Amino acid sequence: MKTYKKPAASKLLIRFDNELKNLLANDLKSFMERNPFLASKKQAMAQHTLSVA
Repeated sequence: MKTYKKPAASKLLIRFDNELKNLLANDLKSFMERNPFLASKKQAMAQHTLSVA
């Protein structure tokens, strides 16, 4: 008779967190690629704050 070792809850949570983080990062990357206006606006804001300092 085989016994199956269940993974610890903390390992499952770490895996879930990592997979969720990867999904969100991929979604954000694809969103930013589809909306170039947001990327250019963000870049313009960074240049503006640099010129003020």
